[in-house]
This record gives sequence, C-alpha cells and structure tokens, in this order.
Amino acid sequence: MEKRKTPKYKLGDTVVIIMYGTVGKVTDIKLVDSHFMYEVNNSEGLYKETSLQLLSEYDGIPVEEEHLGIEYKFFFGDLVQVKGYGNDLFKVVGVRTEIWRYKEDAWEDVIYELARVKDGEWLEAGEEELTLLADAEHADTFISKLGFLSIVGKQEKSRKNKPTEGHGKKSEAEELKRKKERKQYIDRLLDIYNDYRILNQLFGDNEYSQVMEVILKKLQDLHKNDGKKHV
Repeated sequence: MEKRKTPKYKLGDTVVIIMYGTVGKVTDIKLVDSHFMYEVNNSEGLYKETSLQLLSEYDGIPVEEEHLGIEYKFFFGDLVQVKGYGNDLFKVVGVRTEIWRYKEDAWEDVIYELARVKDGEWLEAGEEELTLLADAEHADTFISKLGFLSIVGKQEKSRKNKPTEGHGKKSEAEELKRKKERKQYIDRLLDIYNDYRILNQLFGDNEYSQVMEVILKKLQDLHKNDGKKHV
C-alpha cells in the first residue's frame, strides 16, 4: 500500500509567499484533490506547496506583512449627531479605513459614511466630528421617543397660542379635554423617563442621561404652565 504523502509545511511554520515576497505563518492545512493546500495568516485564500517557501530557505528579500489594529468607536446602525449639523440625527451606514504610508510617516484615517434620518442625505465624517446618541440596538427606540417629545412640544406650543372660543359648556368641555390630554402627555413622558433611567443604571451611557434631562425640562415646563389661567 502506498504511503500517504505528508505536508511539506506544518502549522506555525514561517513561510514566504513567493509571488508576493510577503512573510506569514501557516494557520491551516487542507487536502484538496490529493494536494496539500495552505492557509497563511488566516487569510481566505489557499496556497499550493510550490507557492510557498520556508523563510529560512528563501533567497530573496522578504516583506513583513503588516497587521493593523484599528479600533472603531462607532458601528453600523449607530445613531449620531455631527458637528456643524445642529440637532440633525444620522445613522452610520458604512465605515472605511484609509491607510497612508510614506518613507518617514504613516497614519490611518477612519471615515464614517452616514445617512441623515429625516431625508437620507449622505454624509462623510471623521470620528472626532461625531457624538453617539444611541447604539444600533437602541437607535430606533431613541428616534421614536425623541420624535414623541418633539410632537408634545409642538402640540403644547399650538395649544398656548390658540385662543379659546366661546364660554359655558363648550369652554368647560374643551378644558376637560385639555386636562385629559395633558395627563396622557405627562404619563407618557414619565414612562419614557423611567425607561431611560433603567438603561442609564444598567449601562451608564451619557446618551441616556441626556434624554432624561430633556424629559425633566419638558415636565418642568408643563408644571410651570399648569397654574396659568386658560381663557
């Protein structure tokens, strides 16, 4: 019986990929159609034995493969605000890294691709220009609750500016309706506040305390105006 062929290289061997001159370590060995194929540095591609050579046997000038450790502060779906764009909300839809190498200098730029929530307008921004409001998991909830706060504010403003017509039963009915709506607004605000209070206790993120502050201000404004006479 013919003795089974053994691989020329073993896991952990430092090899040179001849066609590129780059150095790496063997991270996996596969048998494909009776031929051994080698994975180098956990890459997706596989190399034949003839494509590799042990570093100790290589006669050319090897090129050390560079491994970059880049940490990303924001991720896909995160909700952010951008410096210079006021209160507009943006979602992270893409990230790209630009690698710059010169003879005497080297750096990497991380560029975030964003889509504005209200109209989908596309924008690019650097990490230092962004402020996180909610991570991807909580982004939609944040938007819906922030939208509710905006609606409440507009309705309250409209109610203040709208004169009450008529007297008697009509005026009384409108006052009862106003009080009922006000109670619903307050209850909803308190629900939102409690939700974010729990999130803040669990995660301690600044985004949650910011929403809590907005809600408290809304509640204070509602309480301040409660004693005003509506005519």
